Amino acid sequence: MSETKPRGEKFERGLKTRRAVLGDAYVERSLEAADDFNWPAQKLTTEYCWDEIWNRPDLDKRSRSLLNLGMIAALNRPHELKIHIRGALNNGLAKAELREVFLQIAVYCGMPAGLDSFRLAKEVFKEMGLVD
Repeated sequence: MSETKPRGEKFERGLKTRRAVLGDAYVERSLEAADDFNWPAQKLTTEYCWDEIWNRPDLDKRSRSLLNLGMIAALNRPHELKIHIRGALNNGLAKAELREVFLQIAVYCGMPAGLDSFRLAKEVFKEMGLVD
């Protein structure tokens, strides 16, 4: 990413939250890959998703992670689901809680979504060294 890309107060607040949930390495890769074409999407995501929404006071980050898992699974976005599984773990969800979320996803969104969620979670567990 070019250093000339504008970063304001909202961006910095959102960036702090984004890093806390998704991890420094993932966020840094996203920002470094940004160019003139996709920088506006990075800015929008960081300022509005991660600052305006995730930093609102009336719902904690753990609850927001639970919501995201269900919505992203229902939307069939496996790349984003994998990122938010890691985020949910970073926000304090236990593997047993994730199992319950994915069972509920299977019932409400369909077995393919539920089974894919379990498969992706196992990949994240392995990457994070959380394999039993």
